[in-house]
This record gives sequence, C-alpha cells and structure tokens, in this order.
Amino acid sequence: MTVRVRFAPSPTGYLHIGSVWTALFTWMYARRHNGQFILRIEDTDTRRTVPGALENLMDGLRWFGIEWDEGPDIGGPYGPYTQTERAPLYQQWAHWLVDNGYAYKCFATAEELAEMRVLLEARGDHSGYDRRYRDYPPEKVAALEAAGHPYVIRFKMPLDGTSVVPDLLRGDVVFENVQLTDFVLLKSNGLPTYHLAVVVDDHFMKISHVTRGIEWLSTAPLHVQLYKAFGWEMPVWVHLPVILSPSGRGKLSKRTQAFLDSGEKVLVRADEFTRAGYLRDALVNFLVNVGWSFGDDREKFTIEEAIARFDLAAISPAPVKLPYAKLDWLNGQYIQEMPPAALAKAVAPFLAAAGYTVDTAALLPLMPAMSVRLKRLTDAVDFLRFLYEKAPLPPAGEVTDKRLPPAGALAAFTAARNFVQTVQPYDYDQLQAGLNAIGEANTTNGKAGPFLGKMRLAITRQQVSPPLFESMLALGRAESAARLDDVVIALEQLALTP
Repeated sequence: MTVRVRFAPSPTGYLHIGSVWTALFTWMYARRHNGQFILRIEDTDTRRTVPGALENLMDGLRWFGIEWDEGPDIGGPYGPYTQTERAPLYQQWAHWLVDNGYAYKCFATAEELAEMRVLLEARGDHSGYDRRYRDYPPEKVAALEAAGHPYVIRFKMPLDGTSVVPDLLRGDVVFENVQLTDFVLLKSNGLPTYHLAVVVDDHFMKISHVTRGIEWLSTAPLHVQLYKAFGWEMPVWVHLPVILSPSGRGKLSKRTQAFLDSGEKVLVRADEFTRAGYLRDALVNFLVNVGWSFGDDREKFTIEEAIARFDLAAISPAPVKLPYAKLDWLNGQYIQEMPPAALAKAVAPFLAAAGYTVDTAALLPLMPAMSVRLKRLTDAVDFLRFLYEKAPLPPAGEVTDKRLPPAGALAAFTAARNFVQTVQPYDYDQLQAGLNAIGEANTTNGKAGPFLGKMRLAITRQQVSPPLFESMLALGRAESAARLDDVVIALEQLALTP
C-alpha cells in the first residue's frame, strides 16, 4: 500500500496544540513509509472562516517542521486542496446518491425542523429529524423543486442492522443503525457537510489512512455507509485519543481556559508555546511522547529517531494529558545543548520584547552559565535584567558579612574597583585571579567565597543572577567599575555613620 495521509483543518481560528499533535503523528507516519503528507483545507463552513487563519495555520505547521507534499499553496496532482473550490465535485456525487436511491432531497424549513425536534425530544428521540421526506413521492419532489423551494440532500441510513467501523486502535466498533439519523450531505447553498466532503476528498485524493480525533467516531458509521454506497475502498481509520485538560476533566479546549495547580495558565494555542520560550525540537519531542512511547526508557530523542520507530498502531487509545512539567524539563535539556551563539540568538527576541536593546555579542560570555539555569527562553529576561536596568543599590549592610565586616568590605570593594579599572586584559582569567586574591586578603576566614557572593550582588543588584565573572564581562569594564564605585561610596558613608 502506498501511504497517503492528510491533515485537514478548518481555517476558523488559531492552531490548537492538539491539532499539531494530530498533524505530527500523521506526518511522521508518511515519512516512516516514504509516503505523502497532504494539507487539505476544509473551509465549507464559510460563516466561521477567519481571515488570516489559513496563513497562520500554515506558518505554525512549518514552525514545527511539518512540511506537506501537496497542498493549497504548492498544488499537486489531486487538487484543488481547498474544499470551497471543489463544490462541483461534491454536488455531482450527492446527486449521484439521489439518482441511485442512497439519498434524498429534504425540503424541511427551519420552522419544520424546530417543530420536529420538540416532538421527537418529547419521545426521547434526539435525532432531530423524523425522515418525513425520505420516501416523498417523486411527483411532489418535482413540484417543490419547480416552485423553487430550497432543499438539502440527506443520506438514507439503513433502518436496521449494524454499521461496523474498523478502527486501527480499537478494532471493530459496532453501531446499531436504528440509533442513527439521516445525516445532511449537501446544504441548501450547494456546499457539502463534512461527511460528504471528507469521503469524496479522501477517495479522490487516494488517502490510505485517516487520522482524526475520537469525537468523529460517532459519525463514522455514515462514512462507512457512504463508501459502501459509492462502491469505493475504505481507508484505514485511526481515531486518535482525546487530549484532556491537565485536571483530567474534559478535553483540552480552545474555549475553556484551564490552569495548572501552580496557577499558571495552561497553554493551548500553538503560538503560545513559542511565546512562552519553548524550543521547537523540545516541543516536538514532547508531543511525540504523548500517547506513544519511543521505548528503551528514553524520553529525549530526535524526530528522525522517532520516525524510524513510529507506527500509528502503537498509539494508546486511552485519553491522555499533556505533562507540562515534563515539557519544562525537556526544554531545559535542549537549551543545555545549544552553542553559546545559538542560545544568545534565541534569547535575544525575548529580551527585545521586554523593551531592551540587545547586543548578542555581549551576551556570549553569559550563555554557558545560563544554559544550565534556563527551563524556558523567557527565563533569561529576569536573569539578564541587570544588563539593561541598574536596580537600586542594596543597603550597605547587605554587602557585608560576619566574615566580611564593614571595614574589610570597604577595603575589598575599593581594591576591586581599582583592579577592575586597570586590569589588562579585562578577561575571565584575570578577573577570576585578581578578585579571588582580593577576597582572600579581606575576609576573616581567608576565603574568597563570602566576598565574591557579595560582589555578585553589588554588580548585578539581583538575588538571582548569572555567575560573577561572566556578568562582569557582559557588563564591560566601565559599567562594572561604576557599580563597584557605588558600593564603595555607600560603605564609606556607613563608616562615617556614628
């Protein structure tokens, strides 16, 4: 079998992380089997189409590394790939079903349908339709058409027996036909419903495997019956499990914002993850871990490694939650592997978004030390704020210690200021050697640690910051000396205070 799979979103809003998960597994399966991955746009619900949503969707997929072999922007042998451009094809096959006795024209008005629903609900029937036009006499159908009455086309579902949906993850799922209704296939405006369009498109685009959410399983019996009516070979259906809210109650919804136990907002939009400082490779690795296992007790792997092992049949059918804590851990692992220049380039946009003018070259000395401290790229803003904002000087008492009393602190910071102003070259090794010596000479225990800790506070004005010497290199000689001079002045005033 030639593997041909598709991802078929609607341009009705932003790209949901659950949709990325579905697209990713679908794309991986195509790449695993040297098949084709098709992007098809299901835009027949024109009232819900959002301007710019299609471009946002395609940009989002490409950010995740998901490229398609055929699609609305690049074409292909089975186009067009946007459903509103395929309307004549759906109309042709809807009328074929009518002509061959598998469907019928329904002229029910909105008022009739509302009345039906009330009467049916009173009898416990939730189908919403009583099939009153299913066996309407042909002459009456012709008369209504001639009078210009609008109609939809409905499928004649079998009234008894069962419909069996063969699902790769769940086996044969059996539905009693008596529980099903006559679904609308073609709307009065000439556009299809999802049910007709998906079957016609999957057939003519030669789709071999259909991956979609479990919420579509309830209508899959109609799709089975449509394939039988047309006499077409059915694809392999793979109804993927629902992704739950972190609470485990209900699906991870676009509409209902959830929160983690920490109070942090749960990310749902794909672009929220990028703005939150997650790396693409980490996020892809994270998603592939949801509902599927790489094996060998490995949590971290490349997408190429995953593709070599991936199988749709190995996906767990059980509902799954996104383990956000694991995403932070994975992201930190990937950050640690980044070369300094790449990490500086990656954090620069987040610093710029905070309002800072960024020189990536100045960030380089800090990147090795920062890489082991960051879980998200956004964390860099608080760590590096000292480069762009000079916070108020801590009270003089905070730069002293029982092992670095005021007199020793004044001597040490004065020596450090003078040293920084003149040391040549101004580099890591010289700073480390010189400031260590100053600390050892001025602490009561002869160790540099107490002084260097206070020195870092004096330089960065932050309780949490990068290491001292890297911070001084990033600030530069002049700014580092100026900040030390502030401390010297404060300690001199402290010494003069009765």
